[in-house]
Amino acid sequence: MLLEGFNSILGLIFTGMLILAAVAFIMAALAREDAYRAADKQKKSFWLIILGIAVVVNLWVPMLFIQLAGLVATIVFFVDVRPALKAVSGGSNRRGGSSSDGPYGPYNGGR
Repeated sequence: MLLEGFNSILGLIFTGMLILAAVAFIMAALAREDAYRAADKQKKSFWLIILGIAVVVNLWVPMLFIQLAGLVATIVFFVDVRPALKAVSGGSNRRGGSSSDGPYGPYNGGR
């Protein structure tokens, strides 16, 4: 019974790793090629290959070491590459407001 619970927890972890890798792959595919160059990161094709391999490994290769390598690549994309791409392409302010806009609207200086 304990082994069944451990296997179900591992299944959830592996599913989470697959979802993270798939989301990172989609985000990498949607970003513009020139944003990677402007952010001084590896090419878009590099990240698509690395994250694509991470997705495939999580789907079909039950080797934990390789899956963990894919998880590291996914985390690097989310922590380092994606924020740099957003900063270069201006994705941090989607609504088109000014730079003084907060989460609840523009800051008016206490007026």
